[in-house]
Amino acid sequence: MEPIQGFPRRSSEHLGRGGDGEEEEDRISDLDDDMLLLILARLGCIRAAVRTGVLSRRWHGLWSILRHIVISDVPFPSLEAALGHVPRPPPGLSLLDLRVPDRPDAAGVTSLLRAAALLEPKELALTLPWRFFCNSPMLFLQLPADVKFPALETLSLSGCHVRFESFLPWCPLLRVLRLKFDDHAGNHEHMNTFMSVHSASLQELSVEAQEVYISAVDLVVPELKQLKVSLRAYEEVNIVSILAPMVENISWQWSYCSINYGLWRILKLRLQTGAKHGEFPSLQIHARITSSVVHDGMKNSTKEIEKHLITEFTVLEIHLKTKGHCFGAFVFHLLGMNPCFMRTQWLKVIIQRSAVKHECPQDCACDHPDWRSQIISLTALKEVEIYGFEGYDHEIDFLKLIFKCAPMLKQMIVVLSLAASSLDDRCTQIHKIFGAYSSVECYLYITRGEYVFVVQHGHNF
Repeated sequence: MEPIQGFPRRSSEHLGRGGDGEEEEDRISDLDDDMLLLILARLGCIRAAVRTGVLSRRWHGLWSILRHIVISDVPFPSLEAALGHVPRPPPGLSLLDLRVPDRPDAAGVTSLLRAAALLEPKELALTLPWRFFCNSPMLFLQLPADVKFPALETLSLSGCHVRFESFLPWCPLLRVLRLKFDDHAGNHEHMNTFMSVHSASLQELSVEAQEVYISAVDLVVPELKQLKVSLRAYEEVNIVSILAPMVENISWQWSYCSINYGLWRILKLRLQTGAKHGEFPSLQIHARITSSVVHDGMKNSTKEIEKHLITEFTVLEIHLKTKGHCFGAFVFHLLGMNPCFMRTQWLKVIIQRSAVKHECPQDCACDHPDWRSQIISLTALKEVEIYGFEGYDHEIDFLKLIFKCAPMLKQMIVVLSLAASSLDDRCTQIHKIFGAYSSVECYLYITRGEYVFVVQHGHNF
C-alpha cells in the first residue's frame, strides 16, 4: 500500500515487556501508517479514533491524518471546535460525515458549514435532527457567499430544507446531490414550498420529502444521468419544469392529498425507467373511491397527471381500491386522456378488495358517463393483466371493451379474486369472451396461481 500523500511514514515502537524482562513486539503498532489509518477509518467514529491514542505514543494523534472523518456523537456546541483539530488541506478530506445528535440553530449550522468548507471535502454528509425546523417551518438552510466547496463532488443532506440557489453556485464540481427532509414535528400543513435545482455539473439527483408539500419543481441539469424523486403535494403542483436531456434512469414519485376525479381520489403517481436491466419504462397510478360525494375535478386531475409525464412509458399499472364501485369509466378516462397513455403496450389493472363488503348503489356516479360506448384507439396495446377480477357485469363490460379497443392484442391474463374463483357461471362467461378472440392467448387463473383453463388461438387446454 502506498503511503498517504502529504504525510511522512512514521517509525514503529515496541512496547511492554515479557515475563523474562525482554521487550515484547507490539505487532499492531508495527504496521505502517496506511494500515493503521485503514483500521481507524473502519471504526466509523472520530471519537473512537481519538481514543486509540491511549494505546501507545505511536497511535497518539494518528487520527488527525485521517482523510475519512465521521463525527456522530459529539454535542452540537462542540462540533465546530472538533473540526478545528483536523489539519487543513492539502490534502483535502475524502469524506466528512457530520451526524448532529441534538437540536442546532440555523446560525450554528451555517457556522459549522463554514468550518467544514475549510477542510475541502470531496464528499460531505450532514444529518440534522428531524425537529431542526419544528418552530419555524419555512426556515431554509442557506450557504453564505463567502463559504465555498471547491472540491466537493458528493453532497448528502438529511433533516433540513435547502435553498439550492445558495448552495450550488459554490460547488462547481458537484456530481451527486442527495436530499432527505421531513416534518415530523407536525407543521406540514403550513409547509408548502418549491424545489429549484440549477447545476451545470450535477449527474445524480435524489430528493425525498415526506409530510412537506411541494408546490413547484424547476430543474435545469444538462448533465444529469440519474433522477430519483419522492415528493408530496397537497393539491395541484403549480409547475413541473425539467431540462435534463442526458437523463437515463428516472424514478419520479408523487403522493397527493386532494386530486379527484368523480368519486375517485388519486393517491400516488410513479414513473420509473431503467431501474433494472431489461425492465420497461412504467407508470403506476394508485387511486381509491373516497365517498359518495362527486368531485368536479376531471379537468384538474387530467392536467395534473400530464404534468408528470416527463418521459415515455410502455407499461401502465393502475392500482384501484374500488369499495365495490365500477372502475371502467375511470380507467378508460385515463387511457384516453393523453397520447402517451394510448401508446401503452402493457396494461396492468390491480383491483384491491377490502375485507368489508361494499355495494355500489343503483345509478351511482361511478358508472357515468356511458363509458361502455367509448372507442379508444389502443393499437399499441399487446398485453393486458387484470388482478382481483370478480366477474360482475361492469367488469365483464370492461373486459369486452378492452378487446374491442386493442386490435393488436396478443395476450390477456385475468386473475380471479378468491370469492369469484369458485363461481362456475362467471368462469364460463369469461371463457365465452375469450373464445371470441382466437388470435389472443387468453389465461384465466384463480388467486392461488392455479389456472382453471387456457384459451390459446381458439384451443382449450
